[in-house]
Amino acid sequence: MRSDAMPEPVPAFTRAATLAVKPAGTLAKTPADGADACTAGLIASHAARPGALLPLLHAIQDARGFIAPESVGAIAQALNLSRAEVHGVITYYPHFRTVAPARHTLEVCRAESCQAMGGDALASHIQQRLGCEFHGVDSTQAVGLEAVYCLGLCAQSPAIALDGIAHARMTPARIDRLLDPLLVKPDDAPSTDHGSGDAQHVLRSAPHEQGVP
Repeated sequence: MRSDAMPEPVPAFTRAATLAVKPAGTLAKTPADGADACTAGLIASHAARPGALLPLLHAIQDARGFIAPESVGAIAQALNLSRAEVHGVITYYPHFRTVAPARHTLEVCRAESCQAMGGDALASHIQQRLGCEFHGVDSTQAVGLEAVYCLGLCAQSPAIALDGIAHARMTPARIDRLLDPLLVKPDDAPSTDHGSGDAQHVLRSAPHEQGVP
């Protein structure tokens, strides 16, 4: 082979794999670059593992609820990556959050079955009520709004899930009854009872209820 031959192009997936297996650096024993103690501990426990970046990001979000932007430097230093590489992975995946999550999560099904049964109008009502778009949070930080694509309730559309609990055959009025106790001042908001006033519609709305507001 000629010595001046052009090297073969490196596929994108190979580049990603190269980033994942770079040798880890040494993490300081105290939090660096603004990383809190919890994040620093997780970095320390993952830093020596091959391909540690994604498992580490998942661990941080599972523990704290989000990945603080000020911790990016510490993550990059420990894994021998650049800040841009870490930031790029965090922002590429919609699953990762860089701000503290809301106290409650409202997921609205955007699949075809729910759209055919009034899902678009329901989504518009929810966005207006919360004052935010999908992937946003209302002004009181009480409810985060997310879009999902099928909750397995196609026969009972439109459907939503509030804090992981599915609610079928939803209407604007029923949504309002679920949201009313949540959209209050944090000091007055109930910590766990997000279904009061509408619990009968969880996964078992009867067909004769379809016309009930």
